[in-house]
Amino acid sequence: MKLITRDTDYAIRALCCIAGAREKTLSVRDLTGKLDMQRPFLRKILQKLNKEGLLDSSKGRGGGFTLALAPEKISVYSVMRVFQGPFSISEHLFKGKTCQFIETCFLKKKLDELERIITREMKSITIRSLLKKGPDFTGEV
Repeated sequence: MKLITRDTDYAIRALCCIAGAREKTLSVRDLTGKLDMQRPFLRKILQKLNKEGLLDSSKGRGGGFTLALAPEKISVYSVMRVFQGPFSISEHLFKGKTCQFIETCFLKKKLDELERIITREMKSITIRSLLKKGPDFTGEV
């Protein structure tokens, strides 16, 4: 089980790069160079972030992407939901059917508790906090 998929990871990197950039607006070309990602793949991620309201885009000369929200308002959890859907580790489905022991399952209760803890922590990690604590996400050396 992957907690964070490749799309989510790349989206977080792109958001951090945009948030930490000196320029107000970054083009796909700028981001591709800074993040060392394939242009079509990055473009797809940026378009999805734009559609979901985490980025704003502008077209034409000088166009590109800017954050739609302040970096402290964008959480890792919100990015995960865009690319991975609702977070769940305790679904308890077997062959498409709900487990018959769901009401009495001891493991499910522990997994529900773990899910609440992970969700709370992921909501507390913001783009701003990653820029403060992490390595240089701007792509600059």
